[in-house]
Amino acid sequence: MKKSGGRFVKQEGGYRAFIPESLPPTPPIEYSKQIQSILSEADRALGRLDGIITVLPNPNLFLAMFVKKEALLSSQIEGTQASLEGVLEFEAGMLPEENINEIKEVVNYVKALNYGVERLQDFPFSLRLIKEIHKILISGTRGKLKTPGEFRKSQNWIGPPGASLNEATYVPPPPDKILSFMSNLEKYFYSKDKNPPLIKSAVIHSQFETIHPFLDGNGRIGRLLIVFFLLWKKALKKPILYISFYFKKNREEYYNKLMEVRNTGVWNSWLEFFLRGVIETAEEATETAREIIALKDGIIKKLYENSISSIYAVRIIDLLFEKPLISTNEISKKIKISKQTANTIINKFEKIGILKEITGKKRYKKFQFVDYVNIIKKGTEI
Repeated sequence: MKKSGGRFVKQEGGYRAFIPESLPPTPPIEYSKQIQSILSEADRALGRLDGIITVLPNPNLFLAMFVKKEALLSSQIEGTQASLEGVLEFEAGMLPEENINEIKEVVNYVKALNYGVERLQDFPFSLRLIKEIHKILISGTRGKLKTPGEFRKSQNWIGPPGASLNEATYVPPPPDKILSFMSNLEKYFYSKDKNPPLIKSAVIHSQFETIHPFLDGNGRIGRLLIVFFLLWKKALKKPILYISFYFKKNREEYYNKLMEVRNTGVWNSWLEFFLRGVIETAEEATETAREIIALKDGIIKKLYENSISSIYAVRIIDLLFEKPLISTNEISKKIKISKQTANTIINKFEKIGILKEITGKKRYKKFQFVDYVNIIKKGTEI
C-alpha cells in the first residue's frame, strides 16, 4: 500500500486543504543505516558544543548574544530585513536607520525565546506554553491583529506574495480541525517510544509547520519548538542549538523536504536533512565559541602589551561582552568609576582598536565592540 503523510481535501470554497495523518507516524519510522550514522554524529556534535560552552569567559553572556543572532536569522527567513547592529542600536536607545517595526519583531523573538526557556524550568512543554510564546512573539508587531496567542479561526495559506487561496503553494488544514491536530501533537510530546529527542524534535517541527495553527508567526514558533523540546527533554543543557541559519541557507530544500513528508509519509529524507542541520549548526556554534575565547585572550594580551593594566580596564572588557554597544555613562555606572576614568580607558581602547565610536557626535557618543559583533553576526548579513 502506498504511504502518505495525509491528503488534500476539497473545501467549500473550491480550494484543497491538507489533512495530515496523526502522530506518531504509522508505520513507525524505520532508521536507515545512514540515519543511524548521522544521528550518532549529531549527538557527538551537541556534546562538543555543550563542553566548550562551559569554558567560555561567561556562558550566559554568550548565550544572550547568540539568542539575538537566532532571532535575526529566524526572522530573516520570514522576510525581515533587520541587522544585528540595528537591534543593538535599538536596545541602546538609539534610532536605527532600519525599519523599527522589523527590529521590534526581532526583539520580540528574543523575549519569546527567553520567556520559554525560563518557563520550562517549572512548566511542561504544552499547547498552553506555545500559545503564551506566540502572544509575546507577535504582540505589538505587524501581526498584532492576527489573534496573538490563539489558534486561527480562519483559513491561511502559503504561496508567493499576492497569491490567492486557489493559487497557494500549500494550504494547511481548515480551522475547525486545528484544535484536534494540535491536541494530537501535544500527546506526541509526552508519548514514550524508541525515538530519541533529536528525532522527535524533527517530527514535531514538521507536523507543526504542516498544521500551521496560527495566522502569523508559524515559522518562527516552529523553529523555537525545536530548542524548547530539546531543553525540556534535557537533550540540551543550555539553549544553544539554533538551526535557523541552516534553514535560511537551504530554504528551498527545507520547504521541499517538508512537502515530501506530506506527500509520501516517508520521514527518512527529512530526518537526514534535519540532522545534518543539527551537526552543521552545532559545529558552527562551537567554532564561534572558540573564536570568542581567542578574542578574549587576545584582548587581555593587547592590554598588557599597551600597558593598560588597570583592574577597571579588565572589568570593562567583561562588560563589553555583555553590552557590545555602550556609552561612557553606562560604563561609569556599571563599573562604578568616574566618567573621567571611563573616558580615559575608552580613549585607550579606541587607539588600540578594541572600540569604535559609531555616532560621529561630540556628545552622547556610543562605542561598539566591533570584533565581537563581527563574530556573532556571521550569517546574518542581509
